[in-house]
Amino acid sequence: MKSLIIQKASEEAYDYFSKFVDIESDKTFVVSTTNIFNILNNNNKFTALINLSRTNDIRFINKFFEAVNSRLNNNDVFVGCLETISSRMQRLPIGKIPVIGSIYYSIEFIFNRISPKIIGLKKIYFLLTRGRNRLLSKAEVLGRLVCCGFEIVDFEQINGLTYFVAKKVKEPAFDMNPSYGPLYKMPRIGKNGKIIKVYKMRTMHPYAEYLHSYILKHHGYGESGKPANDFRLTPWGKLMRKYWLDELPQLINVLKGDLKLVGVRPISQRYFQDIPKELQTMRLKHKPGCIPPYVALNRKSNVKSVLQAEREYMEEKARKPYTTDIKYFFKALFNIIFRKKRSA
Repeated sequence: MKSLIIQKASEEAYDYFSKFVDIESDKTFVVSTTNIFNILNNNNKFTALINLSRTNDIRFINKFFEAVNSRLNNNDVFVGCLETISSRMQRLPIGKIPVIGSIYYSIEFIFNRISPKIIGLKKIYFLLTRGRNRLLSKAEVLGRLVCCGFEIVDFEQINGLTYFVAKKVKEPAFDMNPSYGPLYKMPRIGKNGKIIKVYKMRTMHPYAEYLHSYILKHHGYGESGKPANDFRLTPWGKLMRKYWLDELPQLINVLKGDLKLVGVRPISQRYFQDIPKELQTMRLKHKPGCIPPYVALNRKSNVKSVLQAEREYMEEKARKPYTTDIKYFFKALFNIIFRKKRSA
């Protein structure tokens, strides 16, 4: 086993695997494959499965992970690897040539990253490539693992590849509608606790929603009131968030009646659990809004300031139900235009 792993990966990779897996055990299955049937055709149950082939070359990634899940019991370990987008650029010599490297990278990004996600081009892409050499982000692969019933234990970059260690914790979700395209719907808590689907432009990598608890568990909230060290966010997503461009589709929710223009932010169930009980009760009495109170009151975007602004808004709304939203709308507009108030 040791010689096989060193030959296919490296001695450094072998040492990394050894921290989590008894590699010499007859219950450890080491394989280098992108074919689901090589997993399913083995009827044995394992305590650990190590795949030395890149996830980038697997045609049906979720089905592959689901097959691995079926060969493990709860708390058993799955080890795999991927080449991230940034690692691909560092590996290819052409990526180091000024201008030419940028042009090449743009073309490859469109072909190997965007094409597989566009209806119409998707079938042509997989017909030509059979899913090999796809551009993948770390966030997407880890999110797919969680979707398929795994919990992320660790990950580390070794010789240009990111190796991940995950353990099975449940059966796969078999989610047929994950966040994948440029426009997606986020489940959020609405008035009276009703779950609403809020429209938003994508600022994170696909399957990012499955890593929300992982990010909070390991990094908590940052000063902006959002998860700290959030590697799920794309470079263009940061710009879109800064100018609230990602939230423009929420006007669809306003037309549907799920949201109003001004109000407390539509938040996830996970975030809802972290706020004080008193605010939970108050929030459920109000329909969420597109423009949050902290913008109208020109407060900081950290958790404490945001919650305090929402409390003040809801208390004023209770006293002045008909004029509060109008007042907050124009104050927010003034802060955005003249005080250059921007999102975190």
